[in-house]
Amino acid sequence: MPVAVQELPCREGHIGLLTLDEPGTLNALTEGMVSQAQQALAQWAEDSRICLVVLQGAGDRAFCAGGNIRALYPDLTGKGDPEAPSRFFAAEYRLDYTLHRFPKPVVGIAGGIVMGGGLGLLAACRYRLIHPDVTLAMPEISIGLFPDVGASWFLNRLPGRLGLFMGLTGARLNVSDALRVGLADMVIENAQRTNLLARLQEERWSGEKAADDNRLFRLLGQFEALDYRALERGHLEQHEQTIARLSVGDELPVIVEQLLNAQSPDAWWQDCISTLRNGCPVTAWLVWHQIQKGQQMSLKDVFRMELAMAQECTRRPDLAEGIRALLVDKDRSPRWSYPSVADVPEEVIERHFPPVWDDNSDPMALDSV
Repeated sequence: MPVAVQELPCREGHIGLLTLDEPGTLNALTEGMVSQAQQALAQWAEDSRICLVVLQGAGDRAFCAGGNIRALYPDLTGKGDPEAPSRFFAAEYRLDYTLHRFPKPVVGIAGGIVMGGGLGLLAACRYRLIHPDVTLAMPEISIGLFPDVGASWFLNRLPGRLGLFMGLTGARLNVSDALRVGLADMVIENAQRTNLLARLQEERWSGEKAADDNRLFRLLGQFEALDYRALERGHLEQHEQTIARLSVGDELPVIVEQLLNAQSPDAWWQDCISTLRNGCPVTAWLVWHQIQKGQQMSLKDVFRMELAMAQECTRRPDLAEGIRALLVDKDRSPRWSYPSVADVPEEVIERHFPPVWDDNSDPMALDSV
């Protein structure tokens, strides 16, 4: 099965262990994987034996590279099920929202590639543990989507306008960056994962959320973490002042132009700006608006807003074109619907932000499946 569902006995209580188990596709999410994980979580939420949940990815290369968008390409181009993309996004968002609101402590353990929907999963966990080889990013501007699965929530909680910069440039953060901006809580070696699970199984879990959460917090605090001074140097400590200076302003085209004109010999910075230069202009506007709108929204409303945005993206040509250029033909020369940020009509962006749902038609509710 693409998601391994296990229940690990402890001295008292059990741990629910979810392992994304498609290492050949970097554990990229499919509708089937999302459905499996959702079913397990629904069962564990009601099972008094399960006291906490651990989420991890199989293999050494990735926790999760996001949604398996390559699999959606036929559906987006009229050669498959036209309802599949919308159905996938609705299920994925519901899963992430479930993790955010889960009634028991959730520990995410992530190494390697953690991008897009993978970062959405990790950000939804109560405790976020990462390995030294981790790479975090929201690179959706390269495919004509936008930073989704709750990114309007967690990108808004980063310092300054770093969330905007990440969305515009697909900036790849390393382990030190992730700790610096609060996208992760602690670092453990890859080899320590097994030891940590064994240590968790030695505990007596009560089934009382507050007590178990307190016990877990203390246990993780005592666990042998890495000497952070030995970690790879972060990119952000070198560039965060430049990012802050160039991202100031009330007009997106001006900010984009400032970033594009910035010169630096640093390869990381050049990659960021190249992604922005070649990225989808409509996406840039979606990032701009989702960050601003998300500042005043509840978590639930953020997910509702983003699902409406995603569904509009499936109806427009840029998402299919971005997938074609990056993953199908792999020519990396997408022909976006508009040549630049300044050329995108306001009404095109507004169609991504309709007042679609309320509490009586909530797509995040499990009974809406």
